Amino acid sequence: MYIVLLRFAENKAAAAEHMPGHQQWIEQGLADRVFLLVGGIQPGLGGAVLAHDTTPAELQQRVAADPFVAHRVVDAEILEIAPGMTDPRLEFLMPAQ
Repeated sequence: MYIVLLRFAENKAAAAEHMPGHQQWIEQGLADRVFLLVGGIQPGLGGAVLAHDTTPAELQQRVAADPFVAHRVVDAEILEIAPGMTDPRLEFLMPAQ
């Protein structure tokens, strides 16, 4: 499981210009069932994505394809989390035994 932090960078002012492509990137990640949750880092610091069922290399490639990342609207940081315990509602995030 991964958390992708998308923190605003030096080209933040170009966000509106690249928003349609960024939205399409988010929609594709959700349609591919790689993204579980997408939201904003408050207060207005950027965004975050909860991702799973992918490899680090595949996720890195997907993140690099985000127009916000490609045009330096945001800087991306990918954090990998190895789940050890979970609420029963999130069992699907646990590695196969």
